[in-house]
Amino acid sequence: MQIAKWGNSLAVRLPADLVRELGLKEGDQIDLYKDGTTFKVSRHPRAEDILADLHRFRGRLPSSGRLSRDTAHER
Repeated sequence: MQIAKWGNSLAVRLPADLVRELGLKEGDQIDLYKDGTTFKVSRHPRAEDILADLHRFRGRLPSSGRLSRDTAHER
């Protein structure tokens, strides 16, 4: 991979095979971190992923798991 100047920062160009394997799209946010001697990449969830997860759980909380405003404001 090649490191290039991008404005006042540096950028890494990822190979297309890696982009496909990670399921990355333009505009995705990723974290790059070191795990021992290996670098790992994790992608932040996209807005549409978060919305899909919320729709999946919509209305499915048990009544015991629901919060009331009064309970939340008790001291």
